[in-house]
Amino acid sequence: MLTEDSRRSALLAPKSRPFGVERPVSESDFMSIGDVSRLYGLSLRALRFYEERGLLQPLRRGVTRLYDANTRARLELILKGKQLGFTLTEIRRMVQETEDNSASPGLALAPGQVLDQIALLERQRRDLDVAIEELRATHAKMQGADQATPQEAAVA
Repeated sequence: MLTEDSRRSALLAPKSRPFGVERPVSESDFMSIGDVSRLYGLSLRALRFYEERGLLQPLRRGVTRLYDANTRARLELILKGKQLGFTLTEIRRMVQETEDNSASPGLALAPGQVLDQIALLERQRRDLDVAIEELRATHAKMQGADQATPQEAAVA
């Protein structure tokens, strides 16, 4: 089983061949949904959800889903988009643009889009910092109330 660091490295590692370049496919090139789930640390439900939303299209052999190298590369782009905080709608568009321009192995991002996403993430970080501080203050009050004598608690 892969650790978080090795999964992240797998996502960021350069591919041995240019994106979109086909080669002969053998049976060993395919992975089951369970194997993909374990490799990327995703639930089976998440993989099925991506398929339902049209983001992934694994090959089917009866009811069995098979993920080839191209489908796994697409999943890696989806996960990278999620890591960067983009919505699934934005990720779908970026993945499609990336696949249309097969010379680029990363997500298709415009400079303005990068700056907009940075601003969004910074706002979210500020909001999270405020929420964390509020929760810490609430927790400190709770601990103070737990340590107060019954008379002090009744007065408070």
